Amino acid sequence: MTAISAQFDIIVAGAGHAGVEAALACSRMGLRTLCLCLNLDSIALCACNPAIGGTSKGHLVREIDALGGEMGLAADDTFLQMRMLNSSKGPAVHSLRAQIDKNRYHLRMKRALESEEKLVILQDELENILVSSGKISGVVCAGGMEYACSALVVCTGVYLRSMIHIGELSREQGPSGLTRANALSDRLAALGFELRRFKTGTPPRVSMKSLDPAKMELQPGDVPIPRFSFMSGRLEREQKCCYLTYTNSGTHAVILANLDRSPMFSGRIHGAPTRYCPSIEDKLIRFRDKERHQLFIEPEGENTDEMYVQGFSTSLPKDVQRDALHTIPGLEHCEIMRYGYAIEYDCIDPTELDLTLGSKRIRGLYFAGQINGSSGYEEAAAQGLLAGVNAALFVKGEPPLVLRRSDAYIGVLADDLATKGTNEPYRMMTSRAEYRLLLRQDNADLRLTELGRRTGLISSARYDKLMYKKEEIAKAKQALAASVPPGEALNAMLSEKGESPLITGARLDNLLKRGGIRYTDLTALFPSLPSVSEEAAFELETEAHYGGYIERENERIRRFESQESIELPQELDYNAIAGLRLEARQKLSALRPRNLGQAGRISGVSPADIAVLMIKLKEIKGD
Repeated sequence: MTAISAQFDIIVAGAGHAGVEAALACSRMGLRTLCLCLNLDSIALCACNPAIGGTSKGHLVREIDALGGEMGLAADDTFLQMRMLNSSKGPAVHSLRAQIDKNRYHLRMKRALESEEKLVILQDELENILVSSGKISGVVCAGGMEYACSALVVCTGVYLRSMIHIGELSREQGPSGLTRANALSDRLAALGFELRRFKTGTPPRVSMKSLDPAKMELQPGDVPIPRFSFMSGRLEREQKCCYLTYTNSGTHAVILANLDRSPMFSGRIHGAPTRYCPSIEDKLIRFRDKERHQLFIEPEGENTDEMYVQGFSTSLPKDVQRDALHTIPGLEHCEIMRYGYAIEYDCIDPTELDLTLGSKRIRGLYFAGQINGSSGYEEAAAQGLLAGVNAALFVKGEPPLVLRRSDAYIGVLADDLATKGTNEPYRMMTSRAEYRLLLRQDNADLRLTELGRRTGLISSARYDKLMYKKEEIAKAKQALAASVPPGEALNAMLSEKGESPLITGARLDNLLKRGGIRYTDLTALFPSLPSVSEEAAFELETEAHYGGYIERENERIRRFESQESIELPQELDYNAIAGLRLEARQKLSALRPRNLGQAGRISGVSPADIAVLMIKLKEIKGD
């Protein structure tokens, strides 16, 4: 081993979606940061789908942006198409999704890293983690180069001992033909981390010129174009189209006749697959009653012919992929440019971590992304931002940033991983958030920007924009408290909206509660109401339409926070507490929850166990 090559405050291992956000956060918080990656050409690589956002994932992107992260800005800069999902449903499940230009997105993020003065980017492989007196002291890369640091954020994605499977063909490599990382898994195991084997996959890519769009349903983007970042201005761009088609009985016959050649079913893949993004062969087994499955044909970039077959993730042999695709309307003569594959990789048990995504046993060691057992670009980026911020706060000697389940989807994500763990690749869904009516994507800035201001990632321009929005909402609420008499123009508008006319006077905010009434409908009739931005108007309308439900959620949060505020001493000996069941003692001793609320969410800890803990805490305090 050579002498120390350089001294850094923080080292980030990996430059995927988690590593990029972690490295940017650390360097922007004023710390000298080294970002290691296996290949500079894979920075922020979208190895799977060419998209950012989607159901619940759009919430994560908006929250990353509200906390000063980069993903939302990069998606706005490189999108091919923007579309708001679930727009016909309530605002809690509205989720923005962008088709992006994968190559431009990679270059955009690479340039963001290169532009940071305190950030050094190095193409090298992390092989060893150095620990001194229970604290991170440095790393050793392939060939023996050693770098000292005070904190390390491990964001190695799916590269740890990764294995690609396509039918009977298996290769020791990373995604998209890249090199895998071979040495780090053994070092993590030596440090006491339990390693698991997970599996995910990707569909084939086909040539657009070989498709027949007339046989598929056109899927255009939204106009006006929505945006991810609260800092982006109005987006004006010609959008590319996506297409919708479906599998059929012929497709299913080809796949089912060749299941024995799929490594998922032949036993050659041992990793746990993702439940919420199953392969096409898995779909046919799990949903035998479905006559067809939808497939979205999506562009990979502005200057490429490649189209992504969303919904057809597979590890089937190459000839089976070809034959199955040729049964699908619009794809009868498609030319495959890249075959789909499954990838197996090592990851850790995330219950080894606390809510900061830091190791419970090694100070200064943080983990983010798919190494924690999660899946998805957005989940990775959210963890990278949270872990990076907390690594920087650790080095600075400042209190950590802990996001609660009532604060953000990022809080739900971190709590789910650290408290409940996962036996399969974790994916964020709106149903995982108990308070999703309050954790909407549209109000992420109102929820999080002030909370994250102490990190230094919130610019003056971002903060001023938030303050202006808050001021708009406050002034409008004050004006909406005024009462108005019935009038011909008002009743005509109400009738047009399908609402009953006024007979006596009414407050404007009560009129806004009526279904279909928009803030602009009222400003057109009552000039005393101030003009506000579209974002502020949406907040006013949502609070009016869902006020009762929002108040009920706020009450639930108050009850939730009462338990979250009761801290559990980290030195507490659970095995010595009479009345705790054996399983609860084991789980609490292993997971070391921060507070009573987190303890109650641990699988195997019952309400009776929580009652015992409350009695014990009163004894400790002398109550």
